[in-house]
Amino acid sequence: MEYTVVVAEDEILLQNNLVRKINKLDMGFRVVGQTQTGIQALDLIEKYNPFLLITDIRMPVMDGLELIEKAKETHPDLTCVIISGYSDFSYAQQAIRLHVQDYLLKPVEISQLQTVLANIRDQYEAKEKEIHSTMVVDSGEASPDRTAALVHEYITSHFAEDVNLNLIAGEFGYSQGYLTRIFQAKYGQSPNQYLIRLRINRARTLLEDQKLSIRQVGEAVGYPDQAYFSRIFKRYMGVSPQKYRGGR
Repeated sequence: MEYTVVVAEDEILLQNNLVRKINKLDMGFRVVGQTQTGIQALDLIEKYNPFLLITDIRMPVMDGLELIEKAKETHPDLTCVIISGYSDFSYAQQAIRLHVQDYLLKPVEISQLQTVLANIRDQYEAKEKEIHSTMVVDSGEASPDRTAALVHEYITSHFAEDVNLNLIAGEFGYSQGYLTRIFQAKYGQSPNQYLIRLRINRARTLLEDQKLSIRQVGEAVGYPDQAYFSRIFKRYMGVSPQKYRGGR
C-alpha cells in the first residue's frame, strides 16, 4: 500500500528537508502536497484525502492544532503527526491528547522520522488485519448494495471504537470515495454522517445518567477528547452537552 502524505511547515528549508527524508526512507509514504500555511494544508487535504498529515505546531494564520481539529472534522480517519521545538513541548502534549499519532522534535532526525513512520505503518497493518477478521468479507462477490449493508452493520457494532473508513474500503478493494457513494445511495447519508449520528444519539442517552461526566460520555461514544466531543455535539444538537443535560 502507498501512504499519501501532506506536509505543513512554514519554514521552507525545513519543509523541503523533511520531504526529502520521507522520500529517502522509501517506506511506502509519498508526499502528495506540501505547504507553508494551515489554510493551504486544509485545501490539500480536501484535494488529496491523504493518509497522513505532518504539521508544524506554530504557523501563521492557523496553527497546527487548529489545522488538525478542522481537518478531522471532515476527515476523521486522517493520521496526524506534529513537529515541535523544545519550547513547544506543552503544545505537543496537548496535541497527543487530541489523538495525534506522534510528534517529531526539531530538527527532525531521519532516524526519528523512520521510527514514527514505522510505528504508523505497523499500527495501520494491525488494524487492517483486525478489520479483516471482524468483517469476514468476500469482496470479490459482494455487490455494491451488499457492501454498503456490511459497512452499515460494522459501523453500527463498532461506532464507539476507532472506525477507519479507509481501512474498511480497502477490505473491499474500493476507494473511500466509492464506498461513500454506494453507502449514500443506499442509506441517504455518508458513512461518516451515519457514524456521527450514532455517536450523538448514544451520547444523548448517556447524558441522562448524572453519574457520568461529560468526558466519560464522550469517551463512551468514541470521542476521547472532551472539547472535540462538545464541539461535535453542539453542531448537531444546537447546544453543548452540559446545556443539553441541564435542560432535561
